[in-house]
Amino acid sequence: MFRRSRFGDLVRRQLDLFEQEQAYVLEDAVEKLRLYNAAERDEAEELYGDYVDAVETGAEALTDVRDHYARALDEPEAEAYIGEFNRAASRRFPRFGRELQDR
Repeated sequence: MFRRSRFGDLVRRQLDLFEQEQAYVLEDAVEKLRLYNAAERDEAEELYGDYVDAVETGAEALTDVRDHYARALDEPEAEAYIGEFNRAASRRFPRFGRELQDR
């Protein structure tokens, strides 16, 4: 059956706050991808590297939010919270999802 996510409301609020306070991180990744997509072949490799760096910066910022709260929980709760956070963040910010899952 369906069950309500234990940390769903908390994670939603954390991601709302992240989106507001870290808007420049989100915008930077979008801009770097736009530049890469518009680049000529000789510039593309460097611009793709810039995009990857922007994605890593966003994933690192999300990881900081996640890990800061997880440290306050005991291990089984922390694992459940991290799983919920990663799923929600990956749905909401898909470009950071893979990198976030690897951290």
